[in-house]
Amino acid sequence: MSFFVANWKLNKTRLEARAFAERLGARLPGGVPSGVELAVAPPLTALDAARDPRGRWSLAAQNVAAESSGAFTGEVSARMLADAGCRYVIVGHSERRHIFGEGGAVLAHKLARAREADLIPIYCVGETEQERAEGMTVSVLEAQAGTLAADPPEAPLVVAYEPVWAIGSGRAATPEDAGEARREIARLLSARTSLRFLYGGSVNPANAEDLLRRSGMDGFLIGGASLSADDFAAIAGLP
Repeated sequence: MSFFVANWKLNKTRLEARAFAERLGARLPGGVPSGVELAVAPPLTALDAARDPRGRWSLAAQNVAAESSGAFTGEVSARMLADAGCRYVIVGHSERRHIFGEGGAVLAHKLARAREADLIPIYCVGETEQERAEGMTVSVLEAQAGTLAADPPEAPLVVAYEPVWAIGSGRAATPEDAGEARREIARLLSARTSLRFLYGGSVNPANAEDLLRRSGMDGFLIGGASLSADDFAAIAGLP
């Protein structure tokens, strides 16, 4: 099943999220087409506003605490996210890795907390431009896949390949780049029994169809282009 996730990052008030939900809902009067799944990852304050009362899309959280509870001011636990209606949670996004310094040990704890709350992780991997230039893409993916060592192989998992050099740059990976990364990740995670692959990084309505068709990906984790309900729908191939 194709899967398209709107990652709004640090954007949209509750009012703006509600307007997005109304616009996206208006494009889906008969529901989501067969074989397509949608999810929206708003800021925590906008989870309720982004929710679809008809269940045509799921909610995803952009982050989760590495701890279950306790004296961790500002953190939000996996149990709280599930209680707020989330089905998915993004773990290991490059902005969390490179801006906030989250490494493998922290991300492994986050994955474990997500599983305890029955949240499905959208686990992000990808190399920087320097790592790519130095021929380190495979070794970077190997190290990032290693964080999943303790994650139950039978549990559903979504892996998003997001080359850091493509995120927000306007320069998407080629279908060949994305396809090669997908094959490598599939090899590294060959023991998994329920695995879907997304691509993320400067996806837009103009390049989405070709990327999806030629890369072998199951869908996209979409950043800036997902702030428009119409663009998000176009990327997902919706009417």
